[in-house]
This record gives sequence, structure tokens and C-alpha cells, in this order.
Amino acid sequence: MRILITGSKGQVGTELVKQGQALKHEMLAFDQDQLDITQIESVQETVSKYRSDIVINAAAYTAVDQAEQEVELAYAVNKEGAAHLATACKEHKIPLLHISTDYIFDGKQKRAYREDDTARPTGVYGQSKWQGDQAIKATLQEHIILRVSWVFAAQGNNFVKTMLRLGQERDELSIVVDQHGGPTCAADIAETLLKLAQKAINKENRKTFSWGTYHYSGSPITTWYDFAQEIFKEAQIQGLIKTVPRLKAISTEEYPTPATRPANSALDCSKIAEVFGIQQP
Repeated sequence: MRILITGSKGQVGTELVKQGQALKHEMLAFDQDQLDITQIESVQETVSKYRSDIVINAAAYTAVDQAEQEVELAYAVNKEGAAHLATACKEHKIPLLHISTDYIFDGKQKRAYREDDTARPTGVYGQSKWQGDQAIKATLQEHIILRVSWVFAAQGNNFVKTMLRLGQERDELSIVVDQHGGPTCAADIAETLLKLAQKAINKENRKTFSWGTYHYSGSPITTWYDFAQEIFKEAQIQGLIKTVPRLKAISTEEYPTPATRPANSALDCSKIAEVFGIQQP
């Protein structure tokens, strides 16, 4: 496959490039410095020049709290950037795989969220991502939007790396215990995207292919507090830390942030299993 990737140095983008190269795919990898998806001319020129089999958009503005101040930038990347890619892909008849987020939901629902549940984002990040999803749907029929949650990886900024760093700096850590979700490894997301890409580029199946929105996240559903416990347990086994800090369970109210987090980020992943045979990691 000839795959064009945006956001190639992010958590998922890095894994996409690594795994794609290992599978002998031609990986056309662009980071923010090489391709600014907020600029329509750059997007159109790049997509037109390389004529890939598929485009995977792993670029996003993901600083959830900072987005409350950098509203224009968040929308430029997450909404307009997605729209620009969809427009260019439509022009050249190229499918688009796009990564979305659990933050499009308000988290007030008790059960796991399905793909057709009503979006009610509570902050700029979630709202900008949701509008980007909508722009893709309105522009390009041949797309897959993959909603993921609680992403972690060896690179980038994420909860696992933050815990490992703070665990060496402090004797006690206060961790939120009333937010629920499925931690998802970026490597698993990348593997799934490459599987979907392989299926999506089959020209004989393009018209009958099950395009649309799918949920994909890790299992089981847990809390940040329980996730932290597991991180330190594993880190100690691997010899990454000598002493495990004391963990104090606190409520969301005790840890105020500029952006509101969903209390329930659980994603129902039965659809992707039924349609493509892809199971939760």
C-alpha cells in the first residue's frame, strides 16, 4: 500500500510509520512542519502530488485544557484540517481514515457509548473534533472515523508517561477515581488502522465497503486511579521504579481543570468486531 499519514510524529502516527514500514508499505509520513493541515492549499498540493492509495489523518490538536484558551487553533486543526483533507481526498477519489475521540460525548450516560449515540461535547477539544467528524461525513463518502479513548504510547504526552515521571518525583499522588474509560495503546490503534486501510483500498469492494464511524478502545473499562495502580505494578515488575508512591483516590471535583472531562468514556466496540472482526485489545 501507498499510505499518506498526517501527524506522523504523534503517538499514533509514530506507530503507523513503524508498523507500516515493517509490513513493507510505502509510508508517506508528514508531521506538522512538513504539512500544515490548516492550510487548504498545502493539503491539496500534497494529496495531489503523492496520489496515495489511502490517507490516514493522525494529526490533531489534543491539548484538552489548553484548547479552552487556544480556541481558534483547536478548530483550525481539528475541524478545518479534517475538512481540508476530506475535500482533497474527494477530488482525487482517495479514502480517508480519521482518528476521533470519546470527548465528543458528555459522559453522563451509564452504559458504554455506541456510534449512533448523540454527541454532546463539553469543551472546545471535543466540540472541534466533533465538527471535524461532521465535515468529513458531509464531504467524503469513502471514509472511516475511528473513535478512540485514553491513548498512551512510548512517545508523546500521556497518562502512563506522566505517572512514571511523577512516581519518581513524589511520595504520594492524588488520582481521580470517578472517571471511567478504556486505556488504548497507540500501537493497537495503528495496527487496526492498517488493517482497515488494507480492506478499504480494495477497489472491487469500495462501493459496498462498510464506510462510517467505529469505536475502538482497550478493555476492560477502568478508572484513572485503577489504571495508575496497574501502571506502577507493571513498572515495578520491569524495574522502572524502585518505590511505588502512595496513591490517593480523589473525585473530579477535587481536581478541577479548565476543560470538563467525561465521567464515562466507555466505548461500545461491538460494531467494529461484527463488521471487520477486529476485537478490543
